[in-house]
Amino acid sequence: MEKINVIAQKLGLKEECIVPYGHYMAKIDANLENKQGKLILVSAMTPTTAGEGKTTVSIGLADGLNLLGKKAVLSLREPSLGPVFGMKGGATGGGKAVIEPSDEINLHFTGDMHAITSANNLLCAMIDNSIFQGNPLNIDKDRVIFKRCMDMNDRSLREIEISKEKLKGQAPRNDGFVITAASEIMALLCLSSSFDDLKNRLGNILVAFSLDGKPVYARELGVVDAMASLLVHATKPNLVQTGEGNPAIVHGGPFANIAHGCSSIIATRTALALGDYCITECGFGGDLGGEKFMDVVCRQFDLNPLAVVIVATIKALKLHSENALIEEGFTNLQKHIENFKDIYNQNVIVALNIFSDDKDEEIQKVISLCKGNDVDCYPTRQFAEGGKGCLDLAQAIINLDKTPQPSFPYKLEESIKEKLNKLASKVYGAKNIIYSPLAEEQIKNIEKLGKGYPIVVAKTQYSFSDNPDLKGRPQDFDFHVSEVEIACGSRFIIVKSGKMTLMPGLGKVPNATKIIVDDSMTIHNLK
Repeated sequence: MEKINVIAQKLGLKEECIVPYGHYMAKIDANLENKQGKLILVSAMTPTTAGEGKTTVSIGLADGLNLLGKKAVLSLREPSLGPVFGMKGGATGGGKAVIEPSDEINLHFTGDMHAITSANNLLCAMIDNSIFQGNPLNIDKDRVIFKRCMDMNDRSLREIEISKEKLKGQAPRNDGFVITAASEIMALLCLSSSFDDLKNRLGNILVAFSLDGKPVYARELGVVDAMASLLVHATKPNLVQTGEGNPAIVHGGPFANIAHGCSSIIATRTALALGDYCITECGFGGDLGGEKFMDVVCRQFDLNPLAVVIVATIKALKLHSENALIEEGFTNLQKHIENFKDIYNQNVIVALNIFSDDKDEEIQKVISLCKGNDVDCYPTRQFAEGGKGCLDLAQAIINLDKTPQPSFPYKLEESIKEKLNKLASKVYGAKNIIYSPLAEEQIKNIEKLGKGYPIVVAKTQYSFSDNPDLKGRPQDFDFHVSEVEIACGSRFIIVKSGKMTLMPGLGKVPNATKIIVDDSMTIHNLK
């Protein structure tokens, strides 16, 4: 690794513009010109449980562009300790396509996750204290909607009972935890364009309803500045480097199946200001992080990607076929291509992430199928070769000369049901939407607030539908809505489908059982 001041110099950042955290990490603390580089969004087809390699492709593409003489800057999400110790392990890439220092990034990093957790739980403590201290805001304790959080998979905390001491006669109430990546504080920090915007969004968090049915906001608890004090440093993007010594900005980490799923807007704008290209990645498939980047982030901040790179693998293509045939499984990738091209009006390129056991005839078959859908497909070998393994993809990006104007599947002024109907039918392929009685009641209450917000659907990442067993390109299925919530600070409406939970659990053999720290305090098996 190169010292972080050397990486900063590559971006033209002066020494006073960075706040080092050790030798190899720093916060960027600078008011940058609004220079506009070109934005590249990396998404994927519907993934296998292991993921299809969006992070390694993003890193390899950035390294490849730099090898071709372009200044490319990554804008990636911070890892959550939930997946790190759960099923997937670290989120810093692998092989020769990595960001460093990977162990520090995967663990405590610069403390952003802890700051968000503390700010979230301070607000929760203030809610309960207000109820305890005579309840001046007349909060209905059974309609407190803001939950505690922690950055760990722990299913036991999904539903809990608090206030069991019965101090001053207070009856216990039901509460619960979400994982920090699903906290509204995480989402709104990543969607804040400035510190003033952050404070405004913090104050607008809807925390509860009063006994007479009125909304209660965080600002009414007088806690906004205290929360903001915990987030002063967390709002500043983090500068690190790729394994090839190119700059990477890693900041924020909302999940894409339960939030909007991309790095902070401050990080993206910083990368656009400092580089010719900003490479940013959104979580899971194009129907989750990709859709939300277009419908939430691009709308709020008038961002226009030059291209969307859809990552595919032969393993995933076979997974989406009952007979493990690439031609059958291609229907899934085909739908993602159509969504970005026809619904969002994007330039689309397919990156076929190559594994050592992929056969040449299979690779050529995927390239041919993509060509038949009027999309170029480039095999990438970034895991084995680093930036050199992405040179064809990088050159294809350089050859693009026109940034399209995005289009969207629905209008913000439409009703919640109208927006969701268009999203589910156009992007997912659903025929009917079935609402639970609870969701119906929640929609009525939310629409009384008169907010024209975009939709964020919390659903399985393993299917276009809400059923993880429906592979390929399901059509004419029923889409089930269990709950609908509003995030006034983040400025979106959360639609929960199926059995989606905001607090994941650990698997039978968690990744935590594989991690070893040797006598020299070197960590192994974290990735």
